[in-house]
Amino acid sequence: MRIGVLALQGDFLEHAEILRELGVEAVYVKKPGDLARIDGLIIPGGESTTIGNLISARNLGDPISELVRSGVPVMGTCAGAILLAKKVVDRVVGETGQYRLGLMDIGVVRNAFGRQRNSFMARINLDGVGEVSVAFIRAPAIVEAWGDAKILGYIDHPIAGRVGVAAQQGGMLALSFHPEIAGDRKIYSYFLSLARK
Repeated sequence: MRIGVLALQGDFLEHAEILRELGVEAVYVKKPGDLARIDGLIIPGGESTTIGNLISARNLGDPISELVRSGVPVMGTCAGAILLAKKVVDRVVGETGQYRLGLMDIGVVRNAFGRQRNSFMARINLDGVGEVSVAFIRAPAIVEAWGDAKILGYIDHPIAGRVGVAAQQGGMLALSFHPEIAGDRKIYSYFLSLARK
């Protein structure tokens, strides 16, 4: 099995390391040709505006969208979830106008849990996955889902309130958090099961 990891900015190295530990070939995706013959794609956390601008500059947007339409699963973590969402606002500045793939029927709020200093670790329950340990770093919240998208798990937070932290739509997974930092393998196993279908 070959899983692509978008390697433009952010913590793509950590995702690739976990995939290799699970016996999966990790392929760094930097240009459209790197998307050939992969069984899944991970869009990592990082700075969503920067990653979006680089996706656009490297002409990766249409090929990634085509990949998803062909049934190849994609997992977006933190910034990756923002890029997958059809609706994005920032908790402080509101509408951002940033580039996004806009593939999932979800709405997210950027920086929903506060700034960098408000980062935290948590254990959460996700439908179909179970309890997992994760890290929230300037994370978005999933505040709505419609159509075929479904929120898989929630968190109660003093700043954001009760909000969604994971959503699925077919083979697409949007995660507010960083599973690679806590090193919890359950989410990767779930994603790989989607790729095997």
